[in-house]
Amino acid sequence: TALPIRGNPTRENYSSFEFFAVQSMDLTIQESRGTRSFNLSDVPTDASVGDLKHLIHKKNRKYLPIRTQIRLGPKEKGLNEKDALKVHGIADGSTVYLKDLGPQIGWTTVFLTEYTGPLVLYLIFYMRPSFIYGGGASAVPYSPVVHLAAACWSFHYMKRLLETLFVHRFSHGTMPILNLFKNSGYYWSFACYIAYYVNHPLYTSPSCCWSQIYVFFALFAISELGNLSSHWLLKGLRPPGTTIRRIPVPDSNPLNKLFNYVSCPNYTYETMAWIAFTGMTQTAAAGLFALFGFAQMAVWALGKHRNYRREFSDYPKRRRAIVPFLL
Repeated sequence: TALPIRGNPTRENYSSFEFFAVQSMDLTIQESRGTRSFNLSDVPTDASVGDLKHLIHKKNRKYLPIRTQIRLGPKEKGLNEKDALKVHGIADGSTVYLKDLGPQIGWTTVFLTEYTGPLVLYLIFYMRPSFIYGGGASAVPYSPVVHLAAACWSFHYMKRLLETLFVHRFSHGTMPILNLFKNSGYYWSFACYIAYYVNHPLYTSPSCCWSQIYVFFALFAISELGNLSSHWLLKGLRPPGTTIRRIPVPDSNPLNKLFNYVSCPNYTYETMAWIAFTGMTQTAAAGLFALFGFAQMAVWALGKHRNYRREFSDYPKRRRAIVPFLL
């Protein structure tokens, strides 16, 4: 015997069910540059920004997800790939902008290239080849501080190479390939500029006394260890393969207590290291490198500091970006 049917489903019931089971929207995709636009249908309402990039690529193979960015306006910042579209108010009939970032290259490749150059170039100048300094330059006695400076420089860039391979975790897999030439040009040219004067046969060590060299060498060593400690702590905040962000909190390492005062102590220690190198060698070239480096790192630190405060309502208010109590 058949059981009696209670509440026979009606057409309206099915229609309602279908509506809630499959929800999609139509979007207009507008290129940030130029007038080209096209419609993209059947975009799930619960799709993420990353999902949208892959749907666009599926419709038009020239828009590779790795080199495109989704924006709400032609000149606005790109949206995070993990964000849901609805978080940004993107709904049926919305227009989003597609930015072509150009050819991309991996962050690791860029870092390894830009850091290997200064290490190799400095050591070439350190050997005083005749095609740079003339014949007989290598026979001129070296000042002890020249050897110390070469050791500090080599340690710094070898540390950077090892950190790139084993410590750093990048939130973005790639960057525009133009950055490879821009970043490498900056580091490589300054390496040649500094190395030329520090390793010159006519170079003289700081006129004050050896205590100046020892004090600044000690500051350099502490700064390098502080920089490494900061990077190691930041690594622990982001599980492998994720873009998770957390508030940095000092651990038992005394060098990480600087996190109580600045958002980016790695930049603070980096600046201190180059100030120390400048004091140790007493060269204007190193001083300019420290100054330009601080200016750029201050921009990065202020940006990261703003993002921390925007993302975390309980972010420590007394922290500054890069200089304790000031900046």
